[in-house]
Amino acid sequence: MSLAVPRHDALEAWPYLGPDQLLPSRSRRVCLTCHWFRHHIGADGVPLLSCQWHRQLISHGDHLTHRCPSWSDPGACGHGWCPEAA
Repeated sequence: MSLAVPRHDALEAWPYLGPDQLLPSRSRRVCLTCHWFRHHIGADGVPLLSCQWHRQLISHGDHLTHRCPSWSDPGACGHGWCPEAA
């Protein structure tokens, strides 16, 4: 699996994570605090939220209230807090 940042046109073609993949969460374990979460600016200037693990986009709002079973603590991998969440 490549962790390279995809080109914007390729990223915008990614499908969205669906409700069958995301779990509601009322803790700090949400997409925004996941090691795999990324924030990009789309071609039209609209922010794109993505999960690099799934290679899919995240709907706005879901990144604050949902997570998937693959949620990964950014501190556990030695890279510190996710810069997108700072």
